[in-house]
Amino acid sequence: MVERSSSLAAAPGGAVRQDTSEQVISLYRKTEKIHPRSVTGWFARWRWALVFLTQLVFYGLPWWVWNGRQAVLFDLGTRRFYLGGLVLHPQDFIYLAALLIVCACALFLFTAVAGRLWCGYACPQTVYTELFLWVERRFEGDRTARVKLDAAPWHFGKLWRKGGKQAVWAVLALWTGFTFVGYFTPIRTLAAEGAAFALGPWEAFWVLFYAFATWGNAGYLREQVCKYMCPYARFQSAMFDRDTLIITYDAERGEPRGSRGRKVDPAAAGLGSCVDCKLCVHVCPVGIDIRDGLQYECIGCAACIDVCNGVMDKMNYPRGLVRYATQNGLEGHWSRAWMWRRAARPRVLVYTAVLGLMVAALCTSLWLRAPFRVDVVRDRAALARVVDDGQVENVYRLQVMNATERPQSYRVAVGGLPGLAVAEVAGTAGAAAAFEIGPADARWITVAVRQPPGAAQQAGSGAHPIVFTVEQRQSPAGDAAQVHEKSTFMVPR
Repeated sequence: MVERSSSLAAAPGGAVRQDTSEQVISLYRKTEKIHPRSVTGWFARWRWALVFLTQLVFYGLPWWVWNGRQAVLFDLGTRRFYLGGLVLHPQDFIYLAALLIVCACALFLFTAVAGRLWCGYACPQTVYTELFLWVERRFEGDRTARVKLDAAPWHFGKLWRKGGKQAVWAVLALWTGFTFVGYFTPIRTLAAEGAAFALGPWEAFWVLFYAFATWGNAGYLREQVCKYMCPYARFQSAMFDRDTLIITYDAERGEPRGSRGRKVDPAAAGLGSCVDCKLCVHVCPVGIDIRDGLQYECIGCAACIDVCNGVMDKMNYPRGLVRYATQNGLEGHWSRAWMWRRAARPRVLVYTAVLGLMVAALCTSLWLRAPFRVDVVRDRAALARVVDDGQVENVYRLQVMNATERPQSYRVAVGGLPGLAVAEVAGTAGAAAAFEIGPADARWITVAVRQPPGAAQQAGSGAHPIVFTVEQRQSPAGDAAQVHEKSTFMVPR
């Protein structure tokens, strides 16, 4: 932006001269790189435990074998989704929708109780940022050493430290992209193709895409993702109330802040418990000062709590200057036990009840799910026709999907109108003959349904509701089942 200013100045000889000048004002503020300091403590140990747990599941799950195949595989080519012993088809999308609703309700519950627990401990952005920061510290040192290294001119030591860090980052990012694609392409096949440099174009593209996204988000963007790209930071305030446990600074106890020696009595010196060491700012991954109050940038990682408790221990002050507390609890000087009891308020109880009911409904639905699915589609070539013997015939196409991992045999029957019967099942020896479908496979079956002339005249012209019954033949395991699917039978005028 260009700002123009003018002023009047006296020129030699008494004349007045107008002086105009232009000043360029930049509206862009360069963001300073944040170098979080390493921290140890109770919450840091919990955070790293969840890092190990989530990555053990993510990297290890694709290698788990179930019934001779990958246990968790979303095979988009064959449109089969395997989750352990569960085989899902695209028609089972309702279960994915229910799972997402359960996850959303769980997120609302945890946020209402204790703020941004997901962001601080289990979010992939937080997890991979922790991993990339750990690698960075191994090569470049802790916060002070990294700041000095960034400011130093390029030399051999800086080159190999920066280069080594980037090499490890690249390996970690590529392995992450490879593992992610391994959930959609059998990972052992993917590994063999990768070892032979024979990856398909799409597999190669997505491995590199997710590797680049991991490298960029966790290595460089870091807090920018949480502050500007993630929508959760924007609507989290709608899920907070005054009884939500959040990371808070006890200003009543900490102010006025100021540095002092360990032997100085803060009360005698007119100081609070805060020694103004700014360590809470140095360990914050998003670079905020928790002493300024609750801010939308705070991801709830509790690093400031750990480092502040360490300072309080060194100063022989009570812990808890920065701690999990509620707004009502802080103002009312409530005990920790009373604040936790307030967590069981109506809002949280409603979230818990709804979440429990949804989980129970989802589990019950999966337990009672039929071992196969049937879709009925009318033949579009002709709605109805009269065959040589005067019978009315309708033709249907049935898609039967075997949701088990064993070959199954099925029979088709029809009802709903007098005299209605299956006349022919294409690909079988007769109308009552069984047809087989392979493990986790689907097959289209053409079925001709006929009604005698007298029964058709009695029913009248038009569309009449009918029901197809597809029965799974009794197997040695005794898992016979039936599926009923509605359709219509057309009687011409």
